[in-house]
Amino acid sequence: MKTNTKTSSYRWVICALLFFATTINYLDRQVLSLTYPGMIENEFHWDEAMYGTITGTFSIVYALSMLFAGKVIDHLGSRKGYLWAIGIWSTGACLHALCGVGTEWIVSKIALPITTVSVWLFLSARCILAIGEAGNFPAAIKVTAECFEPKDRAFATSLFNSGCSIGALIAPFAIPLLAKYYGWEMAFVIIGALGYLWMAIWLVIYRDSRKQTNAEICDVQKEPDEMLRPISYKEAFCRKDAWGLFLCRLLSDGGWWFFLFWTPMYLNTQFHIAPTDTEGMVLIFTLYLITMLSIFGGRLPNIFISRGKSPFQSHIRAMLICACIPLLGLFAQPAGQYFSSPWAPIVLIGILGAAHQSWSANMFSVISDRFDKNSVATITSLSGAFGGVSNFFLNIIAGYLFVYADKVQLTFCSFTGKPAGYMIMFCWCGIAYLLGWSCLKSLMRK
Repeated sequence: MKTNTKTSSYRWVICALLFFATTINYLDRQVLSLTYPGMIENEFHWDEAMYGTITGTFSIVYALSMLFAGKVIDHLGSRKGYLWAIGIWSTGACLHALCGVGTEWIVSKIALPITTVSVWLFLSARCILAIGEAGNFPAAIKVTAECFEPKDRAFATSLFNSGCSIGALIAPFAIPLLAKYYGWEMAFVIIGALGYLWMAIWLVIYRDSRKQTNAEICDVQKEPDEMLRPISYKEAFCRKDAWGLFLCRLLSDGGWWFFLFWTPMYLNTQFHIAPTDTEGMVLIFTLYLITMLSIFGGRLPNIFISRGKSPFQSHIRAMLICACIPLLGLFAQPAGQYFSSPWAPIVLIGILGAAHQSWSANMFSVISDRFDKNSVATITSLSGAFGGVSNFFLNIIAGYLFVYADKVQLTFCSFTGKPAGYMIMFCWCGIAYLLGWSCLKSLMRK
């Protein structure tokens, strides 16, 4: 069936809503990392190990929630599932603002260290945030599978996935300024409240789509009835291609999250640039502006499709290209030392981030290629759980590594102390994607 102009426009409106949801998702994640140096750090007397524990706990709760998020969304449907997800994470984001007041009240009633109490309260708020955020990508990928043909899915995914970069672009300017003039608590509240606004728009716009048939919304052909049964966990864990996705995300996902959570700390530690400094804002903005190049990564498979390759083969080849680019991350730390400037490492990290986002867009499309639309959310969430485990261990290891490296003055590749720790992390982030692609390729049947 040929898609008319109205139908085609409608599905891109839905794609725009997915984009804004992902943007809000990443804004909420970044409030802590941009208010920690010089604000929360000084108020509650945290060190890198404590910060790493909080970010790592977020990751493991996110991973565990991913185990169930896909099933819940496949059961509720993308409309209701998305509403529940963004409602929970927006509430969790706003609850961070109460951690300071809660710490003061508990410390006044019970003789406990302010550091311990504050860490536990922030951990609680981060857990609620993680539970809700776990539903974003399973819901978005499910909507994409319902509304776009296989040949268009990578581009549509790259468009809404670019919300990660846009959120990261807005964050270094908006969040530090909000925290500076209104307090770090209001930064959490204002950014968190954006999710409630999105929910109202989603209720109005997405309701209309349910009045139409699937064929009227998009030109995706309806699968046979026997293909519409959602995949069970047992079936998923028995499939080699599913394990290819799981291992791929286990190896590769941590790199992006490491740079998301630790880049402000890296600039503060290595170059004494705070997130509230004008230079710090410009640097973080530049980093994520470069990651916007990932949109071209969503178009990359079309080159191979035009040459006769299937969408699946094209997405796999595009992932290989994206996996090679992060090797530039190996030169980030040496470039910073050689030029005595943060700009060289920021540019290289930005290129690595663009490669990661292109990599993710094509990997999500591989899921849509391999599994029917009623199982996409489940597979996306299960693979996301492995990605969350990767993030958990990488953040925990990073926090303790930096403390240990500084304490014993660890030496690695001519760097000493914390710079040596960052060099170790950059090396892992550089090679992890090729390792992940190798697992994916070896376990995926043609």
